[in-house]
Amino acid sequence: MLTNEYLQRVYAEVERRDANEPEFLQAVREVFESLQLVVDKHPEWEKAGLIERFVEPERVVEFRVPWVDDEGKLHINRGFRVQYNSAIGPYKGGLRFHPSVNLSIMKFLGFEQILKNSLTTLPMGGGKGGSDFDPKGKSDAEVMRFCQSFMTELYRHIGQFTDVPAGDIGVGAREIGYLFGQYKRITDRFDGGVLTGKGLSFGGSLARTQATGYGLCYFAAEALQHLKGESFEGKTVVVSGSGNVAQYAAEKATQLGAKVVAMSDSQGYIYDPNGVQLEKLFDIKQNRRARISVYADEVAGSEYHSGCRDIWTVKCDIALPCASQNEMDVKGAQALVDNGAIAVFEGANMPLTPEAIELVKANGLLYSPGKASNAGGVATSGLEMSQNSLRLSWSFEEVDERLHGIMKSIYKACYDASCECGQPGDLMLGANVAGFLKVANAMMAQGVV
Repeated sequence: MLTNEYLQRVYAEVERRDANEPEFLQAVREVFESLQLVVDKHPEWEKAGLIERFVEPERVVEFRVPWVDDEGKLHINRGFRVQYNSAIGPYKGGLRFHPSVNLSIMKFLGFEQILKNSLTTLPMGGGKGGSDFDPKGKSDAEVMRFCQSFMTELYRHIGQFTDVPAGDIGVGAREIGYLFGQYKRITDRFDGGVLTGKGLSFGGSLARTQATGYGLCYFAAEALQHLKGESFEGKTVVVSGSGNVAQYAAEKATQLGAKVVAMSDSQGYIYDPNGVQLEKLFDIKQNRRARISVYADEVAGSEYHSGCRDIWTVKCDIALPCASQNEMDVKGAQALVDNGAIAVFEGANMPLTPEAIELVKANGLLYSPGKASNAGGVATSGLEMSQNSLRLSWSFEEVDERLHGIMKSIYKACYDASCECGQPGDLMLGANVAGFLKVANAMMAQGVV
């Protein structure tokens, strides 16, 4: 509940101006509720209009993306890039290609990205972009033509010292390759640091593909050990989603001794009491690009259930929501509580509704927000940028070790901030406060810009 008069006033204005952007308003309110404890101590922020500037993007670009399908039919999609905050570094954040993409979702993701990037300790500002284009069911040639059209407008707004996009939902190695090729063709420069998530043969980083999922588990392991004296060893885990983040979260959780028994896609979920066979899942999703229901057709003893939200009814010790925003509501959270789960670590961006977060925390489950626990992806993108600047390529082990260290430092920053605010172990509070303070100090030092 917002009680600080300054934050109430700013939020009311945001709500008035952006009334049709529910995801963005949800993200802003969650952060504001955490910041009340520190805003009270800094009256100079109000005089400088700091919070008003913090919630307003520095720049929003929206553009049409025309492309032609394999049958010669013209299509028009919308493209977006929200360049939110560059106080601590160039804008940095992924591109999402999905039918649900709109300005509200782009702004909420960009807003969250500011704090996430700050927590990594790397010099990266916050941004996000994408399109309502759906790459599912499209041929490689169609995806290429779309990406080339998208980059034909985007190229003029990005650069390694300005804005560095990466992948997200619907944007993987294939799409990044097409985007980079078009950028290179238009600019006549091999500007390797302009995009991250590139292929290894043209400036990509080892471990980038695994980074978000691995980082999620590194953060979770640190929190489990420190706050509950527990580990992944012998635990049952449910991972929602079956994209990049979910796949490698499941892989790392398995390596750490857990048994992953359920995963999902947008149509439904699979349950395998013997533990999901990751080689089979990877083949279905990475090679065949098929629905997860195929797993149940090919693996004896496993089951497929329609309706992805019901995945949280599967009994587990640890839940890793890695699909999309607001995927877990009160019903899902209550199912976890009733089944005796001990922790929820977000792998997606804002996958729990505010009511679900409140329920999980009220029942004593360990909870971490995505801006902290899924920061491994952007952290490794930052490491890719470093390698591009140095004209070096680090080994998988070196990148993974750096990632592990970054995730441990993020956990420590969140925990220390929660203690300073008088609520030790509240990782959502700690993540918001720790991420914000670095950005706030930079903004104050740079004047009213």
